[in-house]
Amino acid sequence: MKTVRTRFAPSPTGRMHVGNLRTALYAYLIAKHENGQFLLRIEDTDQERYVDGAVDIIYRTLAKTGLIHDEGPDRDGGCGPYVQSERQASGIYLKYAKQLVDEGKAYYCFCTKERLESLHRTVGDKEINVYDKHCLSLSREEVEENLAKGMPYVIRQNNPNTGVTTFHDEIYGDITVDNAELDDMILIKSDGYPTYNFANVIDDHLMGITHVVRGNEYLSSTPKYNRLYEAFGWEIPVYVHCPLITDEEHKKLSKRSGHSSYEDLIEAGFVSEAVVNFVALLGWSPEDNVEIMSLDELVRKFDYTKMSKSPAVFDYTKLKWMNGEYLKAMDFDAFYECALPFIKEVITKDYDLKKIAAMVKTRIEIFPDIRDHIDFFEAVPDYDISMYTHKKMKTDAASSLKLLEEVLPLLKDCNDYSNDNLFALLSGFAAQHEYKTGFVMWPIRTALSGKQMTPGGATELMEVLKKEESIQRIEEAIEKLKNS
Repeated sequence: MKTVRTRFAPSPTGRMHVGNLRTALYAYLIAKHENGQFLLRIEDTDQERYVDGAVDIIYRTLAKTGLIHDEGPDRDGGCGPYVQSERQASGIYLKYAKQLVDEGKAYYCFCTKERLESLHRTVGDKEINVYDKHCLSLSREEVEENLAKGMPYVIRQNNPNTGVTTFHDEIYGDITVDNAELDDMILIKSDGYPTYNFANVIDDHLMGITHVVRGNEYLSSTPKYNRLYEAFGWEIPVYVHCPLITDEEHKKLSKRSGHSSYEDLIEAGFVSEAVVNFVALLGWSPEDNVEIMSLDELVRKFDYTKMSKSPAVFDYTKLKWMNGEYLKAMDFDAFYECALPFIKEVITKDYDLKKIAAMVKTRIEIFPDIRDHIDFFEAVPDYDISMYTHKKMKTDAASSLKLLEEVLPLLKDCNDYSNDNLFALLSGFAAQHEYKTGFVMWPIRTALSGKQMTPGGATELMEVLKKEESIQRIEEAIEKLKNS
């Protein structure tokens, strides 16, 4: 049985878009599910779109997401070079293009830009620009004369313009395309570089790629790829075209959305494991409907034949929920390391920041959420005394004032401000006065925080704030209630 070999072949044009990350992930999962090989190839032949540092972004993103390639520019598996510009420099693409020219399956085209722009045809109800094979009729002598003069040229694929071409995709099934729409695709550009489509076919064949994973925007190009495979007499790979990814409004996910790339999401406070898990579900779901899965579990469960044809919606709310689940399960030391910068943005006082991190760990969905949960530690915000009213606790401003005045001496006499001791102290006070525990804790928590929601209870907050700060805040609350 042939070893499954897939590849991720990004262009170094900037940050890794979520769609590209999904392509890399699915290619990785398909290979690893079958104990196959996952390759990385850098497609940098489009020099105009090349961005400095983008190759480093590709390496960094794959490393952080755990999508480790078996072969690539840094891991030669015998099919290198794995960078297209280096392959182009060796003349490999021109060699194969000239082979097709010699066999009558491709030809030199010397048409000017102006002539090309004048070519328009209507196919069905669409107006398209289709090359008219003008240069196909040039004699060998005319071609050689033009080349000798140094005339700019491209090499075009000689496609039929009648009949149809049918190809099979694992997700979309058999697709038939009218050959009149194929056009004679350029293989070698005027700058000597191969086009994306031509280099793809050459490299995929020479690298032994068995399964090609890409976005469904490439469906229309697939007949041209297949005609190249057939022209060379090569085996056609298995095609897996992934569905479109849209935003919540069913529009194509845009860079302007602020969360269209992997790095956007990490900067927004998401963790890699959650992003990978979420991206895996953009077009596929496991049969057991379990949604939280590690990369190893994804490898075991992934079945590309179960992918959806329908556009996948990037549900930001779901991603945040999923990230929160990962944060809850995260090793505390790792969580603290990630959370610390966000805590320090808000807190400058000498508090036990690890205790604060432990309080928020199960209460946030993304790291920036920390700020709003802990801002009161630095200073109590201005608040309305209506916050002391709580129907379930049966408290109001008057009862809260009385309670705080009763409990203040007890707290002043206490020297052990550990959570356990404070809770035992206040619970005993509640039992002694026949108060419910919540009746005691709610006014204290409100006085300490000035907020309805806090990451910890009253005694947990006092443990962090310590005795002096806790007493001061309760005394200020008493004055606030007296003066209202």
